[in-house]
Amino acid sequence: MDTRSKIVDWPAAAERLKRGVAAGGKVAVGYFDPLLAAHARRLRKTAGSGKISVVVTSPPRPILEAEARAVLVAALECVEMVTTLPADRLQELFAIVPEQAVESMQAGDARLAEEFMRRVQSRAAS
Repeated sequence: MDTRSKIVDWPAAAERLKRGVAAGGKVAVGYFDPLLAAHARRLRKTAGSGKISVVVTSPPRPILEAEARAVLVAALECVEMVTTLPADRLQELFAIVPEQAVESMQAGDARLAEEFMRRVQSRAAS
């Protein structure tokens, strides 16, 4: 199955997010740079027994392009839809989706990315 069909441009995603949240859906926002097992576990937990919509945004110094990260996130079974939105446009998300319906993963993402990079660098130095 080609999971890239889960990736939707922002205008279409905005409409789907409005309807999904109104029906009790959940939205996660994060960098997923890179996508790690901890992200997959957290998305699964947040989705519960259902599916989750994901907004991929960019950290200050991304490792991967947003589109590549969206492809990786879309491959997760618990993910229903993925869109990308630059960090300076996140207010557009909060204009249509109440903040309480959004799980922000950005702060944890930065910590996970730092830990990942430290591990990679320590292995490269060995």
